[in-house]
Amino acid sequence: MILVVGGTGQLGTTVTERLLDEGTRVRVMTRTPASAAKLADRGAEVVAGDLRDPGSLRRACAGIDRVVASAHALTGKRGNDPRSVDDAGNRHLIDAALEARVSHFVFISALGAGPRHPIEFFRIKHRVETYLRDSGLSYTILRPPAFMETWAGMIGDPIIAGAKTTIFGPGRNPINFMSVDDVAHYVMIGLYHPEARKRTIDVGGPENLSAIEVAETFERVMGRSARRSHMPLAVMRVMSIVLRPFDGATSRLMAAAIHLNTTDQTFDPSAMLAEFPLRLTRLEELATRRHQAARAPTTVDEPRTGTHDSQAAPG
Repeated sequence: MILVVGGTGQLGTTVTERLLDEGTRVRVMTRTPASAAKLADRGAEVVAGDLRDPGSLRRACAGIDRVVASAHALTGKRGNDPRSVDDAGNRHLIDAALEARVSHFVFISALGAGPRHPIEFFRIKHRVETYLRDSGLSYTILRPPAFMETWAGMIGDPIIAGAKTTIFGPGRNPINFMSVDDVAHYVMIGLYHPEARKRTIDVGGPENLSAIEVAETFERVMGRSARRSHMPLAVMRVMSIVLRPFDGATSRLMAAAIHLNTTDQTFDPSAMLAEFPLRLTRLEELATRRHQAARAPTTVDEPRTGTHDSQAAPG
């Protein structure tokens, strides 16, 4: 059985659905089991657990063969933050997996994670990578970039709805985006391929696009121009400092947005694709799907008994 921690998040949901499609037994750990109802309907075992509660992690790991750790708290609030979840929580999860004699551990880190990264979240990811490597567990560490679906939601969905879209900063810096579906593909490689064992693998998407180019892609798909506004970098810098004591989530987001606007965020996937080939999703494909989904008529689900239905995956 495979444990997916963060199984109701955008990546965790996609990975869980792929595993269920293959007939694999999956246990989903989440703080809110009700949010995993559709996965439970499909056959997943859902357990309550919290990365801040070591006891719940030991219970979740009991009888588990492999672990996928995809939860994060970059935008968490009220004690559910990167220090308590991504740092201490993931280390407790590694300890629980070691105690349960888990055969393999796949950890979702972040592209660019390092000990001197200017953003604490990325330094934490690197610390957990080091802890996992030193634990004695068999592991695969994946480092994806920004999720394409997240940016499609923030920038593209308002354009689809005919509303004004907000771009943080100038929006001219090229950024690598990767579809959640493609990240999930490499999670499966991490779970099953011997070539991925005891490896730290940088993964990324096929395009390096600025936020303005993201907006232009959606405009092209929609066939119309969109209203845009920009939040100045100076305002973002003030917000990242002023909000830190009482709104850590927004402060962290502002700091991350500043970093995305002012540093090299490009990635060349050629080495990744040479070893693990995949036709990567391009933004225009995703934008077209989201546009088509928005135009589709809304339907009300019929009551179901004993059926296993797939769940559409977070942008």
